Amino acid sequence: MARRNQCIGSKPTFNPNIAITDEETLEKAMHALEDNDIDTAIRTYFHIPKADSYVYHAIASITLAQVQAMVRLGDKNDLHNWYDNCRNDQGEKLPPPNPSDLTAYTSIFLPSTSTSSALRAFTSNARKSSIRALSSSHLSSLFHLPPTSHPLPNKTKTTSVPPNPYLTFLLPTCHLLSWCGPTPLENLTRHNKSHPILPIYMHHFSCVCPSHDALTLLAKYAAGRRILDVGSGTGYWSFMLRQYGAECVPLDNGQSAWRTMWVDDTVEADVMTWLARKENCGGEDMMLLVVYPIVGGGIAGGAEGGFMRGLMKICKAELIAVVGTQNRNGYTAFRDMTVDEFVGREHRDWTKVVQLPLPSLPGKDDALFIFQRKDKVHLPGNKKD
Repeated sequence: MARRNQCIGSKPTFNPNIAITDEETLEKAMHALEDNDIDTAIRTYFHIPKADSYVYHAIASITLAQVQAMVRLGDKNDLHNWYDNCRNDQGEKLPPPNPSDLTAYTSIFLPSTSTSSALRAFTSNARKSSIRALSSSHLSSLFHLPPTSHPLPNKTKTTSVPPNPYLTFLLPTCHLLSWCGPTPLENLTRHNKSHPILPIYMHHFSCVCPSHDALTLLAKYAAGRRILDVGSGTGYWSFMLRQYGAECVPLDNGQSAWRTMWVDDTVEADVMTWLARKENCGGEDMMLLVVYPIVGGGIAGGAEGGFMRGLMKICKAELIAVVGTQNRNGYTAFRDMTVDEFVGREHRDWTKVVQLPLPSLPGKDDALFIFQRKDKVHLPGNKKD
């Protein structure tokens, strides 16, 4: 049975379909966030009473009040120590990013800016031997689109873009936590950690924030196909893709509980079992979307990398999109390689057509990958007959 689209403990009950257009409540939440009050910001937007004892379970177990106490500490106790390993040629620690560096990073993901142009500006205006220079070089080197076509959308007035409340929360959070974007893995001090804010955003939104360009690309490449949102969790990606006109099937095995659900039609099933059913044809006429595929192995059970290998084996779709880390931090599908390295090594009948940086939570380095079977001819917006 599908879980209701709601927020546990909200009064009145949180309704995503109303909240997405509730500019007044979102504005009040943003005023609180500008005052470094994440507690009030979350409670305001999701209608959570002040006397709230809900425990968020993710990389840690924590309450909203405890997160707010950590936010008040600012950069004490190394809470903003993302870049301690960033050094110049003399081995000296690089100074922290300034406010203009933070703005340049967050501007990359605004619906009103071109990702490629914003990346160039992020790079060209970076000071030599700076954290911004390291981050911009890293992101630019991994940015990949098809050479024969440029499917990113033309930028229009932001009033024509569907609201994305996660992005609205996340961008000022980057300023709050002095996050200027990911650098190469060896330079990230806390690549295996993040801030205590992370569980809050995971429970109310998703483990990764979709950008306007990412949602547009997914809808264009789907080209009328249904998108199977594998391990849909809160359903936020499915919810947002529907705002962009895509038809989505959120599917989740229900093993994890989330405080907020954005959709009420999640299919509760194991994806391997679901794809193997005769009527689903291995997802042949669908596009698969997998956000942070599990690694497995060890105490998690199963074989390390077994989930992604099994999915690629059973899947008959033409297109697979993966959202997750673009470095080797071991949090997406494999412990020792990125998902595009896996496809390049073990599935040479597939090719990477997109690698797009996503607005990452502090300490993370997330991207959208889209892979396509080499024997298929597909341009965004043109479904192959």
